[in-house]
Amino acid sequence: MTTAGIHSKTPPASDAFILPDALLSQDEKMTNARHLSETGQHHHLAQYLGSPDTTIVSSERYVVTQRTSSMAGSHYPDLLVVFDADPAAYEARNGYIIEEQGKPPDFVMEVASRSTRHVDTGAKRVAYARQGIPEYWRFDETGEHHGTRLAGDRLVNGRYETINIEELPDGSLQGYSAVLGLFLRWTRGRLGWHDPATGEHIATFESERERADAERQRADDAEARARALEAEVHRLRRD
Repeated sequence: MTTAGIHSKTPPASDAFILPDALLSQDEKMTNARHLSETGQHHHLAQYLGSPDTTIVSSERYVVTQRTSSMAGSHYPDLLVVFDADPAAYEARNGYIIEEQGKPPDFVMEVASRSTRHVDTGAKRVAYARQGIPEYWRFDETGEHHGTRLAGDRLVNGRYETINIEELPDGSLQGYSAVLGLFLRWTRGRLGWHDPATGEHIATFESERERADAERQRADDAEARARALEAEVHRLRRD
C-alpha cells in the first residue's frame, strides 16, 4: 500500500485540486452500462488482476498529462487499467494525472456509441498515443460505429500498430493483450476476457455462483453418503 511521505503519490489533504466529472451523453451511459457496469466487467477484471493497493481498474474519469483546469483535448476512457499506480491519488484527483502518477495508464478501452464513434477512432487514438499509453482497444457490439467489432493498438516507437484480431470457429473475434496477459473476445455482441493458459473466461459473478453451487452439492452428496454408510453400519450391527 502507498504510504505517506516523500515517495507517496497521494496528494496531501491541503491540496484540493480535482479534475471535473466527465460529462457523458445518455447514449454513452447506456452503452457503457450494458457492456461494462451491468455485466460486472470492472469487478471481474479487478479481481483477476489483483493487487488493489497498486492497480487501478476504473472508467469514465479524465486522463491528463499534467494538472490543468482545461479539459480541452482530454478524454475519459470507458475502461482504464494501470499497474504500479496509486489508487488513492486517482480517487483524490477524480482522475488520472500522468505527471503525478509517474507513468501513463497501461491499458485503455472505448466502447462504441453513436455519439463518440468518430472520436474513438480518431482524436482519442492520437491523444492516447501521445500520452504514451501502451495499448488502446475498441469494442463495438455491432461494428456499425467503429467499422469493426473488436480492434486493438499497441504502441511501438511512439506510434500505434494494429494488434492482430483472429476469427474463431464459432464466429467470435479475439485479440491478445500483452499488457493484461489476456485474450479479449467479441462473442455475439458481448465482451469477454479469456485466460490464454486455460482458454476459459476469467471468473464472473455467474461462474463463481455456479462454482459455489457445485461445491454445496458435493458437500450435500458427501453428507448423504456418510448418513447412508452410518445407517448401513447400524443395520449390520443389529443383524
